[in-house]
Amino acid sequence: MKKVILSGMRPTGRLHLGHWVGTLANWAKLQEEFACFYMVADYHALMSEYKDPRKLRVWGLDNLADWLAWGIDPEKSVIFLQSDVPQHLELFMILSCLTPLGLLYRCPTFKEQLQQLKDKDVNTYAFLGYPALQAADILLYRASAVPVGEDQLPHLEFTRELARKLNAVALKEILPEPQAMLTDFPRLAGLDGRKMSKSYDNAIYLSDDDDTIKKKVMTMFTDQARLRKTDPGNADVCNLFTNYSGFLDISQAEKDKIKEQCSSASRGCTDCKKLLIDGLCALIGPRRSVRDEMLKDQGRLQKILEAGSQKAREAAAQTMAEIKAALKL
Repeated sequence: MKKVILSGMRPTGRLHLGHWVGTLANWAKLQEEFACFYMVADYHALMSEYKDPRKLRVWGLDNLADWLAWGIDPEKSVIFLQSDVPQHLELFMILSCLTPLGLLYRCPTFKEQLQQLKDKDVNTYAFLGYPALQAADILLYRASAVPVGEDQLPHLEFTRELARKLNAVALKEILPEPQAMLTDFPRLAGLDGRKMSKSYDNAIYLSDDDDTIKKKVMTMFTDQARLRKTDPGNADVCNLFTNYSGFLDISQAEKDKIKEQCSSASRGCTDCKKLLIDGLCALIGPRRSVRDEMLKDQGRLQKILEAGSQKAREAAAQTMAEIKAALKL
């Protein structure tokens, strides 16, 4: 039997290139080797978007169209909506009983998220407890591994600890302790050099047209110490070069040549921007067309979610039945 992978995204807005290089590209590869459960995490999104929850369904279908356009195959992966699987909240309730408050308050991303989402008023009971819901998501499908970045390792260890606690109470090993599957690409820098994020308004979206891509790339920060084309540059600190390395099909020899030309001032930033524009338009354009066609038939998108949610419920029901029997519930 294939090992199980669980991952998800919160439907809080349009997807951008950072989602592709950091998540979707990896998902597409994993589905060829693992039994993958990919979740539209609308309950997690609700924790910050609860004042206007109606848009979660809209963004969920919008994100799903991108998933499909960029290679996530519903014939190979279980694609489902978190809120369509009630067992998530059932297991969340049980795990909440096993979760010390101190463990939640010590979560390293809790205060960081409070600061980043301060306009969302997320200082709530639900937001404090979201690591327990995240643990329920993973453990419900008995995932053996979870694709994460290094910043998510504390959350995964939290999940492993709750699995140990539940197994101890049940007096049998019901839930496996999932292992980390570290992603090897760093966070993609946005137009201004900060992490690419819709909240910073510095992203190139997977739905952007060619003209928009061109305009955005032409505004990108490069080597801030290079004021003129005749000044020697440093590709290692240039945002453009980070983008080359991340997702464009450029050989190592070509990268080395660009670095040498940059450092010798024989190549200007505009030349690199034109190269990046051409590469991005070639990468995004065909997939954007597929995405647009998908969105014209939202009934089809809904059916994909319904079919995936049915499969997810079947797997989740088996886990919950065993947990309830062991706990005499």
